[in-house]
Amino acid sequence: MYERFVERKINEALSDTPVVLVTGPRRAGKTTLVRKLEEERRTYVTLDDQIAFNAAKFDPVGFVRGLDIATIDEIQRVPELLLAIKKSVDEDYRPGRFLLTGSANVMTLPRVTDSLAGRIEIIQMLPLARAEIENITPTFLERLFDGNHALNGPSIVGDDLVRLVLLGGYPEAIVRDSERRRQAWVWSYLSSILSRDLSDVGTVEKIADLPKFVRILAQHSGQLANYSKLGSGIGVSYKTGQRYTTLLEQVFLVSTLQPWHTNVLKRIVKTPKIHFLDSCLLAAVRGLNFERIKTNRVEYGALLESFVYSEVLKLITGTDLQLSTYHFRNQQMCEVDLVLERDDGMIAGIEVKASATVNSHDFAGLRSLATACKGHFANGIVLYDNDSYVPFADNMVAVPISSLWM
Repeated sequence: MYERFVERKINEALSDTPVVLVTGPRRAGKTTLVRKLEEERRTYVTLDDQIAFNAAKFDPVGFVRGLDIATIDEIQRVPELLLAIKKSVDEDYRPGRFLLTGSANVMTLPRVTDSLAGRIEIIQMLPLARAEIENITPTFLERLFDGNHALNGPSIVGDDLVRLVLLGGYPEAIVRDSERRRQAWVWSYLSSILSRDLSDVGTVEKIADLPKFVRILAQHSGQLANYSKLGSGIGVSYKTGQRYTTLLEQVFLVSTLQPWHTNVLKRIVKTPKIHFLDSCLLAAVRGLNFERIKTNRVEYGALLESFVYSEVLKLITGTDLQLSTYHFRNQQMCEVDLVLERDDGMIAGIEVKASATVNSHDFAGLRSLATACKGHFANGIVLYDNDSYVPFADNMVAVPISSLWM
């Protein structure tokens, strides 16, 4: 069993907070983890069980009244339970009473957003990070802001890195022994998400067109969101294309990365980027495998960028640093793939390159970001496919991609 970054945070939250919600995509390992954390006195209920689902749906208050200290799996299936849980914890505010999991972002659903304000801690759990797979305690984020980029182990480069990116992080996918079997798992997984889980978070008028919409969305991973173009691919409007993207974000298939800007700077592109949250899933939807990437590396760059973005999000779930994620792009087309803003206002930038060489031009976006930050820029790095650490300026460094899990 893998040691997960969020386990410590969950235990801490259970010690002082009445309701703890672990949220993230299906099959990321949430149920395995919360079952591991069970105490003898904690009742376990999954709303994937039809009998439990019917009971909770019919009488949410009565269902919760029968629970003292409980784990409720897949809470998004009966969001009405959150109001009943609110009533229960208002009457009995003991910490750790309810440990919930959700495979959809249940806190964005109508009528429940404010129901547990002040009573709940939400912890996001994504598929496995490389550091979790390797059983390594990473220090990448701390080193990014400190400017200490010394490597703690051997780098992974070239074909080995491509294979690793194609693995992704879903536990059931990474144990399969061939790309063909991993892709079969992905399509089965997608079918389940699109036919079942989306109905928990919203209505989809053209549900038969969703697989095509996901394929169109995959072609735009790592690009600025163009909802008109996305929608037109299945004959729907800008607003519907945007809503479908939001629904897929709520079930953790994709993520929208907002632009970094300040009120002072007017010449900043303020359109979000779209990323898939798992590189194995993205590769399967785009029809990419190892041999195709070896023959034509054009599409590898977008796949690698989404992989790095997802890895950084996973590292954030395990760190005590308070970080917000953005991208940066100005009207001169200078851009930075990933911008991290610490809660004290300090900024670090990450640019991702699929090549084994880096030159000064690759730091143009980071230099523009540093100028825009006006004294709040900590460091900028270019992650690239090599094993060498190469400084380009006092706070600009080229770093191996595998430093992410060291």
